[in-house]
Amino acid sequence: MSDLIRVTLPDGSAREVARGTTPAQIAADIGPGLAKAAIAAKIDGELSDIMRPLEADVQLALVTSKDEEEALELARHDFAHILAEAVQNLFPGTQITFGPSTADGFYYDFAPTADHGPFRDEELPAIEEEMRRIIAANKPLRREVWDRNDLIARWQADGETFKAEWAAELPEGDEISVYWSGDEWMDMCRGPHLASTGKLDPAAFKLTRVSGAYWRGDQKNAQLSRIYGTGWLNKKQLNAHMMRLEEAAKRDHRKLGQEMDLFHLQQEAHGSVFWHPNGFVIWRELEAYMRRAIDAAGYKEVKTPQVMDARQWEQSGHWGKYRENMFVIPDEVPNVDDDGPIISNDADWMALKPMNCPAHVLIFRQGIKSYRDLPLRIYENGCCHRNEPHGALHGLMRVRQFTQDDAHIFCREDQIVSEVRAFCELADRIYKEFGFTYSIKLALRPEKRFGTEEMWDMAENELRNAVTEAGLATPEYGWEELPGEGAFYAPKLEWHLTDAIGRTWQVGTIQSDRVLPERLDASYIGEDGARHRPVMLHRAIFGSYERFIGILIEHFAGRFPTWLAPVQTVVATIVSDADDYAKEATAKLQAAGIRVECDLRNEKINYKVREHSLAKVPHLLVVGKREAEEGTVAIRTLGQEGQRMMSLDEAIAMLQAEAKAPDLRGA
Repeated sequence: MSDLIRVTLPDGSAREVARGTTPAQIAADIGPGLAKAAIAAKIDGELSDIMRPLEADVQLALVTSKDEEEALELARHDFAHILAEAVQNLFPGTQITFGPSTADGFYYDFAPTADHGPFRDEELPAIEEEMRRIIAANKPLRREVWDRNDLIARWQADGETFKAEWAAELPEGDEISVYWSGDEWMDMCRGPHLASTGKLDPAAFKLTRVSGAYWRGDQKNAQLSRIYGTGWLNKKQLNAHMMRLEEAAKRDHRKLGQEMDLFHLQQEAHGSVFWHPNGFVIWRELEAYMRRAIDAAGYKEVKTPQVMDARQWEQSGHWGKYRENMFVIPDEVPNVDDDGPIISNDADWMALKPMNCPAHVLIFRQGIKSYRDLPLRIYENGCCHRNEPHGALHGLMRVRQFTQDDAHIFCREDQIVSEVRAFCELADRIYKEFGFTYSIKLALRPEKRFGTEEMWDMAENELRNAVTEAGLATPEYGWEELPGEGAFYAPKLEWHLTDAIGRTWQVGTIQSDRVLPERLDASYIGEDGARHRPVMLHRAIFGSYERFIGILIEHFAGRFPTWLAPVQTVVATIVSDADDYAKEATAKLQAAGIRVECDLRNEKINYKVREHSLAKVPHLLVVGKREAEEGTVAIRTLGQEGQRMMSLDEAIAMLQAEAKAPDLRGA
């Protein structure tokens, strides 16, 4: 074996170096600037430690902080380890479990001692200070490989029962990597890590909160304390993130929903929403808007049952995949004894539908369909129920009862690309109407799936071709392919919306499905007189009304465009002498189709202005004695300084123009 290996760099140049040379040494050979900037390496495309010796010919790329995605992943991973070390330094006897990086930071789960009990938020500043001490010490982060049995013995000797349990489940004979922080502390980890703790910016992280967790996420296991943090490459990034969090807190849909009297949630219907009149105005406007859009696009609206026989769900495959998330009921009245209901084994089971697609296939199967009938676009504002875990529920964003803007397009093979392209164009117009930008992702075949490789090849290419024809498979639209992330029955296109403060939300999808038509025996008569299977395109734009309204509340910070606002204007009096004129103005506004309220309360006008501003009313029409005499109004617009004077008729015309809902029928 030669003592030299060949290292090929991204620019195509190559150099021969001694076996065992590290990427850090190669960076130093290239130049002192790169030596200082390089924080990790990519070896044959895999992220690796910069101090890891190279043992064979490789493709090598050096990673710096300019490679932000990789750099952040490394930094957050290191912050998690330093958090664990700091906690064990401050609270001896605490056991460590796991601590991954997250989308904007990191967390670590701990098993505190019985004497200490769960960690508390007020302990976080002291833990932060200890983390900064560890960073300032610039301790080398050193990788070692241990024999599995030796590591289990070490963990057991140290009283780390959780780590010992996890190591014991790794395959016999495996060598396991650990990382040392200096010579005092270690953790089991695949890596990679930065070269030392001092590579982190001590001002670029913050511990944010403490919560409960369970070992391996199972409620039957030991309860742990989870400490969350956010970590970045520098203080500027951290400050920007904290400002985003502050803005997000102001926009929280649960807070604004209460302030604007839109909806509420309560334990008696946990996971379902009580819509108040103001909130349901938004719902109805969105529903009417979507109906106009789907009518223009040639969809036929239907309504299907809430409860269907379990045999239908067995045939579709959902009974096996989703049963634990379905609300099921026996189709008989059970006998009851002291222990509760007695259900016979031969009971017929029913289920509340968790999705609409099987019911739409049953509608398609009514009567003989010809190739001339296709494409058939079936739409439903379908109410669904899923038994989501209690801890997963979150305001409007994750509920148990929800309504989808759901549709299924039954089409021939030769119609797929044009139908998907038309959907892409419709979704584009709708999302832009609400001021969203978006990216499109193609989620490809998962490891466990139904169907042949040929079917998956066809379906993925059809979706890819449709987006390309629509001009959306470009960097401008964040086009990306996601291996392994499709559904078990079909690949899917995903729309990831970006809101007003830069957050992303995965909302719309379209899937190309050949599995469900096969399982539920959907067919049409082709031009050749034979039976053929249609392809079933599952699609949604809002996703669910509940979640989309929650996103809109936060996107607009409650300041809805006038056509969506629950109350579009308020006529408010300055003095009681203007009451009759205010009532007259209100009546004219109502007759013009404006959602208006009249505020005649004996309060100062500044109080009224402040109150209606908090309620996010787009326009306030202020009237006093002078306005009553002249037939005018003083208009105060939400978010703008000062006021404008105009005649009542001009104000009505302005409000009518703003209150006119978008109509895609002419698009």
